[in-house]
Amino acid sequence: MLWIDFLNSEWHDWRGSGRSEDRLEKSEWIESFLQKWGISAPVAPEPDELSLLKQLRTLLRSITEDLVSGKTINNLQLKELNDFMARGSFVSQMVTTARGFQIGSIPSVADWQHAAALIALSFAKTLSENELSRIRICENSDCRWVFYDDTRNRSKKFCDDKMCGNLIKVRRFRAKQKEKANGDV
Repeated sequence: MLWIDFLNSEWHDWRGSGRSEDRLEKSEWIESFLQKWGISAPVAPEPDELSLLKQLRTLLRSITEDLVSGKTINNLQLKELNDFMARGSFVSQMVTTARGFQIGSIPSVADWQHAAALIALSFAKTLSENELSRIRICENSDCRWVFYDDTRNRSKKFCDDKMCGNLIKVRRFRAKQKEKANGDV
């Protein structure tokens, strides 16, 4: 999901070193992000555009944390989300495909305002079309990446079972072993 990829641009070292980086400030990451999602915008956002993107990311993080903790979206958050979606302007076009006709939308201006609107729209579609209980935050407190739990039994706790999942399981195991060793002394 576009909005999840965007939200996770604020990276924290999942191994617990305390390192972090804001990938919105890295042109390589931005270029890859734009290409992956087919978004047209200048690769290097201007300072005011970067500030706008960070505001959107903060809003999406806040709403996501509220949803994961069982709260509902408040009116101010909803207004801010709608304001971000209103920043985009689209032109509809009819195109022919192998299966017939299809209506598509293209941006009237390919800029970061439009990109922010697309990201906000992606989030809004997730809220309206998917199960909110499947939106999760990785239980590794050092990671905290957002993900959508698409497992059948809705039991996914970590963004990646091989990285964060294994790390936490090993930590728990070692803590139990240490507790046993201290208890036997």
